[in-house]
Amino acid sequence: WKKSTFGACLLGWGGHWLYGKHCDNLLRRAACQEAQAFGNQLIPATEPLKKATVFLNPAACKGKAGILFEKNAAPILHLSGLDVTVVKTDYEGQAKKLLELMENTDLIIIAGGDGTVQELHANVNLLSSYVQAAFSKIPIGFIPLGKTCTLSHTLYPESTNQVQHITNATLAILKGETVPLDVLQIKGEKEQPVFAVSGLRWGSYRDAGVKVSKYWYLGPLKTKAAHFFSTFKEWPQKHQAALMYLGPTERPPEEPEEKPSRPPLYVRLYRRLRSYWSSPKELPQEVAPEDWEELKLSTIELSIATRNRQLDLTRTEDFMDICIEAESVSKGEFVHRGSQKMRDPHTCPEGSQCIQASRCILQLPEGTEGSFGIDNEEYEAMPVEVKLLPRKLRFFCDPRMREQMLQAAVQ
Repeated sequence: WKKSTFGACLLGWGGHWLYGKHCDNLLRRAACQEAQAFGNQLIPATEPLKKATVFLNPAACKGKAGILFEKNAAPILHLSGLDVTVVKTDYEGQAKKLLELMENTDLIIIAGGDGTVQELHANVNLLSSYVQAAFSKIPIGFIPLGKTCTLSHTLYPESTNQVQHITNATLAILKGETVPLDVLQIKGEKEQPVFAVSGLRWGSYRDAGVKVSKYWYLGPLKTKAAHFFSTFKEWPQKHQAALMYLGPTERPPEEPEEKPSRPPLYVRLYRRLRSYWSSPKELPQEVAPEDWEELKLSTIELSIATRNRQLDLTRTEDFMDICIEAESVSKGEFVHRGSQKMRDPHTCPEGSQCIQASRCILQLPEGTEGSFGIDNEEYEAMPVEVKLLPRKLRFFCDPRMREQMLQAAVQ
C-alpha cells in the first residue's frame, strides 16, 4: 500500500503539472492570436514601422527573466508588427548605447523588476538634457519579470498565473492606453540622484523584511519569524531624524501632445512690432520665499512614497506621502504589522503621522547606520533631499485599470 500511495501521489502531481503547462500554452496561443490582429492591420506605404526598444534584465527573477521573456512576451511583440530591438542591461557602456537608441525609438519596454526601472532612469540621468527630455515624452511599457514588480499592481489587473500576468502586460502595450506616473528624485550630498517610482523606506520593518529569505526553511512562517527575531534587538527600536518639507503644489494643466504649427512670417513680424511699441510691461513681483516646515521625528519607520499606487487622474495638487509611524509598538503588533507590510510596503497604519509634501530634506544624526530601501533596492542611509517630479513618465496600462481609475475619481 505504501508503493501504491506514493505512485498515486506522484501520478496526481504529474497530471496536475502537465495540466498547468497545457493551460499556459493555451494562454500563450490566445495572446499571440490577439497580437496577430494588430500585426495584420494595414499601414500606408510611406509610414515606417513603429520601433520598440526592449531593455531586458536577464538577472531578474533569479536569472529566469530571459527565458520568461522569450517564451511569453517576445512572440507577442514580433507578431504585432513592431520593429523590436532587445538591449540587455548587463554590459558596460549602456548609457552610450541608450543615447544611440533614444533618437530612433517610438516606445520603450522595460522587461524586469523594480530595479530595472530604477537602473534605466539612472542611466538616462547621466545623459544630456535633450535625451532626458526625449525620454520623458516616449511612452514606456513595463513587462513584470522580476521578483518585486510594484508597478504591475497599478498598471495591470492582479493575476496569480505568471504567464497570464506577463501576456496581459505585453498586450496592454499594444492597446496603447497610457497613464502619467510621478517620480521621486532622491539626492545625497555627493551621490548622483536616484529615481524611484514607488518610494523610499527607512526603519525596522524594512530591515526585517530584507532578512525574510534567510528563513526559507520555515515556509509560510518565514515572514513572521524574521520580524519576531528582529525584536530581540534593543526595544523599542527608534530612528531619529530631522525633516524639512514643503507642502503640495498646484497641478498645472497638461500640455497638448501636438504643438501648434508655427505662424506665418508676417504674423510673427506684426506681433514683434506690436510688443515693441506697446507700453512697457510691469516689473515681475518678487517671488515669495519658500515656506519650509521643520519637524523632529522619532519613529520605528519612515516612508516617502509617490501616489502611483492610488493613482488619481483628476487630482488638482501634486504631492508625495510621508508616513511617520509611531515608535510605541508592541512586539506582537510589530510581527503582525510586518506581515502586512510585506504585501503593501508603503501602507500607513492607524496612529501614524501622515504629511503631504512636494519636496523634503531628511537630516540624519552623525553616525547613523542602516540602509534605505528605494524601490526595493538597498542604499546606504545618509542625509537626502527628495523632490517630486509630477507626471514625469507615461506608462502603458491595461484599459480596464484606466477605466477603474476614472470611475473611482468620479465616485
